[in-house]
Amino acid sequence: MANNGSSKPLLFLLTGFPGLEHLHPWLAVPISLMYFVALCGNGTILTIIRAESSLHKPMYLFLAMLAVTDVCLVATTLPTVLRLFWFNVRALSFGACATQMFFIHSLSCVESGILLAMAFDRFVAISNPLRYSLVLTGSRIAKTGLLMLLRGVLFVLPTPLLLRLLRYCRANTLSHSFCVHQDVMKLACSDRRVNVIYGLFAVLSTFGIDSLLVLLSYLIIVKTVLNIACGEERLRALDTCVSHLCAVLIFYIPLIGLSIIHRFGERASPLVHILMGFTYVLIPPMLNPIVYSIKTTPIRQSILKRLQSSAL
Repeated sequence: MANNGSSKPLLFLLTGFPGLEHLHPWLAVPISLMYFVALCGNGTILTIIRAESSLHKPMYLFLAMLAVTDVCLVATTLPTVLRLFWFNVRALSFGACATQMFFIHSLSCVESGILLAMAFDRFVAISNPLRYSLVLTGSRIAKTGLLMLLRGVLFVLPTPLLLRLLRYCRANTLSHSFCVHQDVMKLACSDRRVNVIYGLFAVLSTFGIDSLLVLLSYLIIVKTVLNIACGEERLRALDTCVSHLCAVLIFYIPLIGLSIIHRFGERASPLVHILMGFTYVLIPPMLNPIVYSIKTTPIRQSILKRLQSSAL
């Protein structure tokens, strides 16, 4: 229960599907399956890239970083979601909620940065292919991954600390089966302006800049491709970008949708909040490996080769 007038509540209560609590054990089956697909899919991508020396190239190294990030994101929400749906355990301490919130948002920030790096990879590969291996060296790729990790940690770390400064004297029931910043912040009854301003600053400085740079990269890519005389070469160049474009859309559409719901959807059905939350944390990790397995020929061939060898 919330401690009236205290700096933090003793417990938060997570939310499943309101009105369908009696169906939670049944709903846990498809939700668990989605988690399983996400973990197995990203694990397969990592295994293939690690095992195949021909895939030790910048594009696939960035894809491996994306898969690691997705696995960590899935692992962050899996305990509370499955505990809620399988065993109806709703309570979560403030510390556990703040920790989960930190990992969800920092990993999302890391994923956004990796998608930007992958856009730059496609930009260099198409716009200046002769310098591709010179620009994207192994050292620079590793430094880029580390930089994105540090950026995610540094930008998100203040948010749980700022939440501790607020007073919580309203209901302590969250809108999702896990903790996100906007959801926790709405439960506070003290002045939240600092939290709102910093949250907006962090979003614009990370997701906002990343999305604009991704858009700029693709505008230059399209301009470069249009200057290619041969139509077949145009299609081949654009085809190398399809998987990444799908990953960008899969990531940013749920992110924007969840932000809109929290900002303008106070009168929306609780079911909408729940579905958007699951879309945000589950759909990108689940679909990314599927998209890359279907659209990226070397990965698809490697998977088929392994399946055939295991069947023999």
